[in-house]
Amino acid sequence: MATGLNASMRRWAVPLVIALLVLAAGVTMLSRGSGEQTLTAHFPRTISIYTGSDVRVLGVPVGKVDKVTPDGTDVIVTMHYDKDVKIPKDAQAVIVAPSVVGDRYVQLTPVYTSGPTLKDGAVLQTDRTAVPLELDQIYGSLDQLVSALGPNGANRNGALTDLLQQTAANFGGQGEQVHQTIGDLSKLTKTLDDNKDALFGSASQLETFVNKLAQNDGTVRDFNTALSGVSTMLAGERTDLSASLHNLQVALGNVADFVKENKNALGSNLKGLNQILGTVVKNRDNVNEILQAAPVALSNLYLAYNPDVGSLDTNANLGELAHQLTTDPAQVLCTLTDQLPSGKSLCNLVDKILPRSGVFGAGTGSSYGVKSDPTLGGLVPGTGGAR
Repeated sequence: MATGLNASMRRWAVPLVIALLVLAAGVTMLSRGSGEQTLTAHFPRTISIYTGSDVRVLGVPVGKVDKVTPDGTDVIVTMHYDKDVKIPKDAQAVIVAPSVVGDRYVQLTPVYTSGPTLKDGAVLQTDRTAVPLELDQIYGSLDQLVSALGPNGANRNGALTDLLQQTAANFGGQGEQVHQTIGDLSKLTKTLDDNKDALFGSASQLETFVNKLAQNDGTVRDFNTALSGVSTMLAGERTDLSASLHNLQVALGNVADFVKENKNALGSNLKGLNQILGTVVKNRDNVNEILQAAPVALSNLYLAYNPDVGSLDTNANLGELAHQLTTDPAQVLCTLTDQLPSGKSLCNLVDKILPRSGVFGAGTGSSYGVKSDPTLGGLVPGTGGAR
């Protein structure tokens, strides 16, 4: 009985264990599906990344690596992370080495801010993954550099040695100046950076100016040709030009001496000239009338002179006289009596008898009725008369 019971138990043990494993896997998948999301990333290599390595965002663990599988030239890393953590759709997977010795972890970057998120089961190819530079790669690059600069490379004929020796000779004792130059260059770079908008604006304006010159190439060439001709002419006349400038300098010196010696007289003359000009301005209407009437008067005087007998001939205009007698007889009588000694009293008597049509003397050439001005309109200083 005991032997049969043991055999029966062994017969049911294997199926029972398989069922328990399937149940555990199902429970695990159900629990993961409800609170986790999976992600697959292809890396060129995965040094120090193992099953159970952390998956982080901003250095904070959010998941674990489930599987690391080599696949040709790539390494496939399957991982999961908390479903509550939002990962941007364009995220990248980066292997981070916190120290030279120690486990590494997978960092999902950048941090989510807004927009669509990465879907469950997403796959990131090698163009969206990155790995750190290994120490042996750095040593290998340094070894290649040293070999390239060594006796079997660039310094095969001593070129590198000559360069270093010549550089040391050029900079020997100039350390302070080199330091100052580097500091000034740093300040210049900062100044250019602070004024990049103005610099680019100036460059843009300069480009516009150059384009305008290019568009008006013919005009610019003509201008340059004319300028060249003027320069050639001035070069040919430089002796005369120098002599003229020297004479001008001498003349200006003489003028300065003359003004200095005669400044009182010049001041008085300028004051008098100012007075004359002021009087002319105040009497500009009269001056204008004189300028209009003077040519006619001079012409009449020239035509009235008779050179044969040396006399002034006149032509009595009786028609005009008759017209004036009918229109303004008082004016005619005052004109006739103006030259008599008692002409003024006779004219006053005529004014009482005959009414006058206007101010006597206007346009007749007679000065009767006009107040005399001994200062000649202010040109001559005086105490009487009109100013």
